[in-house]
Amino acid sequence: MLTVENTLETGGIVAAIKNRRSYYDIEKAIPITDTALIELVDTVTELVPDSVNMKSAHVVLVLGEKHDLLWDTIFDVFGGKVKRAKIDTFKAGYGTILFFFDREKVERMSDKYPYSREKFPIWSMQANAMLQFAMWTALREKDIGASLQHYNPVIDDAVKALFDLPGHWELNAQMPFGAIGSEPEPKPKEDIRKRVIVKD
Repeated sequence: MLTVENTLETGGIVAAIKNRRSYYDIEKAIPITDTALIELVDTVTELVPDSVNMKSAHVVLVLGEKHDLLWDTIFDVFGGKVKRAKIDTFKAGYGTILFFFDREKVERMSDKYPYSREKFPIWSMQANAMLQFAMWTALREKDIGASLQHYNPVIDDAVKALFDLPGHWELNAQMPFGAIGSEPEPKPKEDIRKRVIVKD
């Protein structure tokens, strides 16, 4: 019988989820080629579901000098209110994935299905969250560490101007990534029965 315990021993999705952590000690390298990285980002983005297949999520993969410029721009936008040392931990990585949702597409779907109008923004955010988690986990499977940051909405206009992106794309999160410099401390074991109730 396949159990969580032996799944963790042999690999699989549970093991991948377990290995996914917030990595803040990242380096300007990755163990795969840029071609393989782009293929990974493309594949994960294509496979993650979205309500009525509206494909509301968009990603921008930022590498090289553009990655450094992105984090310098984020620092500048905050006018010194965010510590330089903190920004530099993200800039120290190899790249950043920016996650967006298409506001106009969500509005069109809301008009098309008026009986669920108020739900489409929620469903779009759920799809974006699934994409972020799937991407985060897929990167870790390739021995690439990442974390999820939320400097939006303060940086939204600057980021869209920097990369010449449509005004109706709304920035949702930033994921700096790179080679793993060190492992974070183990997570404390929680009493999961406080959050998961089994009725049998």
